[in-house]
Order: sequence, then C-alpha cells, then structure tokens
Amino acid sequence: MVDEKHVYDVHESPPIPTYEEATSSLTVSRLGPQEVSDDAERQGLLGHELATEASSRRRNGYYHPPSVQSVRSSEDSELGSLVHSTDDIELRAEMEEMDILDPESADDGRTRRNRSRGRFSKRFYSITNSFSGFHLPRIPWPSFGFSWIKSKMPTIPEEYKPGWAIIARLCGLILIISLVYILVVSEIMPAGAGFGQQFNPEAIRQIALQNIDPGRIEENLRYITSYDHVGGSEGSYYLGQWIEGKFKDAHMDTYTHDEYFVYMNYPKEDGRRVAIVNPPEKAWEARLEEGSAYDPPRSQTAAFHGMSASGNVTGPLIYANYGHKKDFKRLWDSGVDVKGAIVLVRYYGTQSNRGMKIQAAQDAGVAGVLIYSDPAEDGFKKGEVWPKGRWRPEDSVQRGSVALTSWIAGDVLTPGWPSTQNDKRISKDKNPGLVNIPSLPLSWKNAQKLLQSLKGIGEKLPEEWVGGVPDVGDQWFSGHHNSSPIVNLQNFQDEVEKQRIQNVFGSIKGTEDKAKKVIVGNHRDSWCFGAANPGSGTAVMLEVARVLGELRLQGWRPLRTIEFASWDAGEYNLMGSTEHVEANMDELRANAVAYLNVDAGVTGNKLRANGSPVFKNAWLRVLDRLTDPLQNKTLRNLWDEANSKIGGLGAGSDYVAFQDMAGCSSIDFGFEGPEHGDMYHSCYESFDWMTKYVDPGFTYHNLLVQVWVLLILELAQEPIIPLKLKDYAEALKDESLALMDWTETKGTGYDIAMFQPLVDAVSAFSLRAKEFHSWEDYWYQQVYGAGGEAPGLTVHRIGHNARLASFETNLLDLSWDTSHETGETRGLPGREQYKHVVFGPDAYGSESDAGMFPFARDAIEKNDWKLAEKMIQKTADALNYASDRLLH
Repeated sequence: MVDEKHVYDVHESPPIPTYEEATSSLTVSRLGPQEVSDDAERQGLLGHELATEASSRRRNGYYHPPSVQSVRSSEDSELGSLVHSTDDIELRAEMEEMDILDPESADDGRTRRNRSRGRFSKRFYSITNSFSGFHLPRIPWPSFGFSWIKSKMPTIPEEYKPGWAIIARLCGLILIISLVYILVVSEIMPAGAGFGQQFNPEAIRQIALQNIDPGRIEENLRYITSYDHVGGSEGSYYLGQWIEGKFKDAHMDTYTHDEYFVYMNYPKEDGRRVAIVNPPEKAWEARLEEGSAYDPPRSQTAAFHGMSASGNVTGPLIYANYGHKKDFKRLWDSGVDVKGAIVLVRYYGTQSNRGMKIQAAQDAGVAGVLIYSDPAEDGFKKGEVWPKGRWRPEDSVQRGSVALTSWIAGDVLTPGWPSTQNDKRISKDKNPGLVNIPSLPLSWKNAQKLLQSLKGIGEKLPEEWVGGVPDVGDQWFSGHHNSSPIVNLQNFQDEVEKQRIQNVFGSIKGTEDKAKKVIVGNHRDSWCFGAANPGSGTAVMLEVARVLGELRLQGWRPLRTIEFASWDAGEYNLMGSTEHVEANMDELRANAVAYLNVDAGVTGNKLRANGSPVFKNAWLRVLDRLTDPLQNKTLRNLWDEANSKIGGLGAGSDYVAFQDMAGCSSIDFGFEGPEHGDMYHSCYESFDWMTKYVDPGFTYHNLLVQVWVLLILELAQEPIIPLKLKDYAEALKDESLALMDWTETKGTGYDIAMFQPLVDAVSAFSLRAKEFHSWEDYWYQQVYGAGGEAPGLTVHRIGHNARLASFETNLLDLSWDTSHETGETRGLPGREQYKHVVFGPDAYGSESDAGMFPFARDAIEKNDWKLAEKMIQKTADALNYASDRLLH
C-alpha cells in the first residue's frame, strides 16, 4: 500500500537537500513518491484456466460453472510525467542554454527513472545529477579580508578552508532548486491550493485522457463475452472474481465484496414448452432456443423470463398486439374474451415493460403469455440481420425479467430491508412485485406459426395491430375464445428463495473528505454473453478504474473517495444494487455525493443521458472538452445540434435505489444506436456482433471512457462540487407545468388551485438556489484572488459541499415533517420503497418512463382528487424543507 503522505501534499514543502544529498542518487528516493510493487499488489489475484466448453451450465445441479477463459493483457501502461511534455522540453531547453544540462545524459537518466519517480523528483534529479558533473574552475581562498571579522572568526586550518568553487556550487544549487521548485509547484499547486489539491486538475484530466487504451477495453470485452453469466450463477460469480482482480491491478486502496440471499428463478431442464395441441391438423411445437452465436458453439443461456411464475396452462390462442391494458379493452369491446386464453403479444410499442404486459393480461383473466420480437421493431424490416448485419435474426429471443420493478425493486421478498441469510421474508404469493401467470419469450419465427394458425379466426385487426412477421397474410386476426387453436404453455421454474449473489467493490480514498464518495456502478450479469448490455459498460468501467488507478499510483488523490461497484443480478429486478443500498441506507444518505451508472454502454454513436437535473452543469463541462473523432465535432456541439437534454430517471437500471430510496443524485449515460437495434438480451449479442456492426475499432467505447473519467474528476477533485441547484429549479418549473398539463388529460372534478403550494415551493426554491450558489462566487474571489484558502474558508466550503450533496436526500419522504405525528407510513402509498418526492418510476408505464412528482401522479392517475391535493402539499412541504436546509 502506498503511503498516503506524498511529496506534493499541501502545506508541506519538499525538503531542501544538503550538497551531498543533492549530488547523490539517493536524493531521488527521498523525494520521489513511493511505488507499489506490482508483484505484491497482484498476490492473491484470481486466475482461471478452465476449459472453454462445458456441456452443462446449470445452478444447483442444473447450472454448473460456465467455461471461463481469463483474458489479460500482459503489459501495464506506465503513467508519464504529470506535466505536459512541452513543459519538460521548454525547461530542458532553458537549462541547455545555460550550459547546465547535457541532453543525452539527461534523457538516459530520465528514462531509467520514469517508472518510479513523481514529476518533481524526476526534474530535481535530472538537474542535480547534471549539476554535479558541472565543474567550475578552482578559485583560491581570498587572502584579503576585514581584520575585525577575522579577529572574531575562529582560526581554520588551511586544509579545511572551503574554496570559492564549493560556495559557488552551493549558491548555484540553491538558486536552481528554488527556480525549479517555483516552476514546478506553481504548475502543480496553483493559487488556492490550500483546499488540498495535490496536482493541477487540468493536467490530471489531460494525463487521464492520454492514458486510455482502446486495446485494453477490447480485451476486457472479449473476456466478458467468452461465457454466459446469468445473475446469481457461477458465471456471474467467476466474472466478479475477475473484476476484483482488475480492481487490484488498478492499485485501488480497498477492494471488497458483499453478499445477499435473494429470491430468484431458473428454468428447469425440459421444463418449458409451447405447442399447438388442438386441432390435430395444426399440431406443432416451438423450438425455444436460439442458434449458436459463436463458431465453434459455446453453451448458451436458456430462453426464459426471469422472475416469471411457474405453471402449465392450456387455452385458446388470442393475439393482443402490444399487451397494453387498452389493447385488452379493445378485444373485450369487440367481443373477444381472453379469460383462460394463451395470449400472444409483441415486445415494445405502447407498453414496453414486459412485466406490465403480463400484469395487464393477468388483470384481464389470461392464463399465460407469450411475448415475441417482431421484425417491424428490431428485425429485417429495419436492416440486415445477423450474421450480415446488426439486427435480430428470425430465431433470436429476447429474454428478460418480468418482475414489477415499479412496485418492488430488489428482492421482492424483502422490500425495504436487505436480504441477509437470516432475515424475515414476505410471501411470494400475491406479492405486488411479481406476476402470477406463466410466460415465455419467443422468436418471430415461432410466433409466425401461431399467427398463421389464427387466419380467419376472430376479429380482423386494424393496421396498427399488424406487425412485420412475413407470410401471415394481408389481414391479421385476433383469434376467438370459441374457435382458436388450443395452445399449451409449460414453464416450470427452479425457484430459490435464498440464492446467493455477490457485489464487488474497489475504491480510491479521498484526501480531504474520505467519507464523502462518488459511486461508479455497472451490473455485470447478463442474460447470455451480454456484449452491449452490460458488457460494454463493464469493459469501459474497468478501463476507467485502471486509468484512475495509474494516477493514484503516481501520488494523485481525489478530494473525495471514488468507489467502483460491480453489481450482481441487476437483470433480475436490480437485486445487487438495491440490496446494497438497503443495507447501507443511513451511510449513503449521509455521505454519497453522486451515483454514476453505465449499463449498456455502447450500442451506437449517439450520446444519451438521463439523471437528476443537478448534473447539467458538470455534464456540459465534460462535453465541451471532448470531440467525436468520426464526426469531427465536440460532443457539446453534437448534443446541442440534436437538441438533447438530460432526461428523467425511470426504473431501468441500478440508479433506482440510489436516486429514489437513498436520495443520492444519480445519472445514467452511454452511446446508443438506432431504436431497438441493440440485439437486446439475445445470445447473438456477442463480441463478434459488437466488433463487426456496432463499434468497430472501439471508438465509442474509448470516448465513453473519456466521458466517464472526466465526469468523475468533476465531482471528485473539484474543490466546489460543480452541481447546480439552479438547473434543478429550472427543471422543476418545467415539470410542474407538465404535471398540470397532464392532469388536464385525466378528467375533471379537480380544482386547479391544488397546485398552488407546489408552484410557490418551486418559486421559493429558485430564489434559495440562487442565494446558495452566490457564495461560490465569493469563494473563488477570495481563493484565486488572494492566492490561497484560509482555514475558516475551507470549513465553510466543505459545509457548502455537504449541503449541496444532501439536497436530494432532503427530498425524501422521511421524518422531516415534525409538525404533527400521524403514524402514516412514509414513502409512496402502495410503493413505500420509493421515497423521493420528485423522482420515482411510473407505476404503470415503461421501465424507462420517469414518473416526475410520483406522489402526486399516482393519486391523479386514480382520479382521487382529495388524495392528489394531499400529495401535492406533501411534495411542496418536502421541497420547502430541502430549500431551507440549504441556507441553515
């Protein structure tokens, strides 16, 4: 472990060496930063030499360890000097002009020592080493002097009297050391460095960006996609061990993991079936598995729905479009009864949440649901299919969770508390987070046979119900409960109430406020090989960790701790991240500054971001610094040209527990491609697919590392955290108006005056946000104008940052309302896990839909105007409370 005390620590000047020290090579080791031994750091690093193929990969007798082939780069890049090379050249040129530095000897000496010396020690060594070989002519000790001085001085034997050459050397040495020290320190620790900055922040940004290696990202992804790694399985566990090894390679200060025991399901062998069983002339059985994604073939995850119900049901086949509740209402109005039916629906459309499709079907009395991928959304209707293009082929299947995340996130048996091995559980029966009827995913090739079997049966469907499956006919039919073919849907699941999952962490400790942390996260589990989702995000995060680890090895430290997290079972209802947040809720509410999430990092070249409005300033600062090399424009220009905005957060990834439960400001971002062109949750989402059709050359993976690194540095090393509440206030104004406009579409019977408390609270918050940030102008004037930060100002700044970071925590519906005790449960009524009054998932929409002002929206959705008025007041009270805390 590297000693945290470094030569560049503020308030401590480098020691002034003696003449002997200055001319000795030992000086460098005394001044330069200590180096962590790579061999020592890598002790205990897990290495896997398992076979590439495994005939069986099942859990608990069905899931065995998948094949793991460790792909590691054998070379570690070395971080260069912490100044631009041009600065070194200019300094050396000046010294050469002074006849002090010999270029060749300096280059050789610098090359030998670059691996273990910091910037100052390198420069100091090259100067002193060269100076020691510079010989002034011997000047005799002068015979003249002042008699009075001579009389006061002790008699020194002639052989011990120093010559003028020695004195000249010492004076010259002190002069050169002072000059170099001023130059170096002024560059590394500019004015205002009293706030603990060890290095010039801009230099750190440039060094970090220059040190990114796309080849390493590619090798990371190659390994990640070499075997399937479903959440909670051995594959995910082994991948987690490999990631922990990468964290160790990145020289992190800590690396650890935590474990939880959660409810999960896996398909039983021979437990799934979809077949037409009647009439006999239409008898047929579906082939449920995809073809091989790799050549030679590798074992692949079975096609199933995570968190689905077990069952064996048989009923008439009915086609129900996208499975929205309005689709079932239309069938009912047309005289098509779906009770007891097996319903076929397609992905995406008006109801893109697969769990809500099944919930709507369940509410309508359906016995079982089949969901297929229609080529009109993500297949040959959009472009060339795999292996000739990026789009989904005819046998591709979209797996996925059908848990109702908007109602319960994480372990559905422990909502609100962590799933440790001995904790209490609620029942899975009638659980608001689970559907109760079986379901399976299908390819469009299988759906084609079912749709063809409905020809001429039931209602002729309108054009908007017709998909892109070929050879079904010009007219599609709904089917009918009296005359449709009879379909058997069998889905037997191996349900485990306490399946072990493991999250993996690594951190770089901050220098000023170790408790405060910026959390960087990505879930590692996937439904199969996961090249895009989440493999691209994992590969990028590991490169981000390596780059920052190289900086840390050279002595750089952020002001605030940076924590990296690899979540397990994210695909299964955000299990790993949610359980971690629930287990560490108080600490996160007190100290988490921000959560930065990347899931499917790269599926194209268009940058997207969803998150808290507070990130707008930092986000745009990052985009201003980066250029898309293929489009030759800055990311800011591309962002503005597309009229892009930071969108709201729904329930689609691991930010949910941080933002909506812990009140930690969160953002989720990445590069996306054409809509639905991501081979979502298919085994064909492979390394070859990524390298051929999505990001050849890893250009956008590399660019995503740059975005992520710079955003981390914005939040972790800037003295004042660059999050702006004025942007939050502007967003709340827009969302308040949007809420009122949306309410008009929900019916009549309400009084528009019920929104007045919210309008007043948003207006008051806008004024307080402006006042809050005005202090930052004063700080910059004091620090950069006066050349330093006084201790009292430091204390005030740290408090200012703490109030900023806790703003969203104060927007949680907790115990802030002390005016009266009602005994009511805190949190969204019916969805008590969610406590943020501004952010929360849409209860009935897509996972990606952001339900802004969820307390009010839930009540308005029910047309319960009395409850709506109460929830609007609750939201306004929370906003007033959070606003007041900014200034007190």
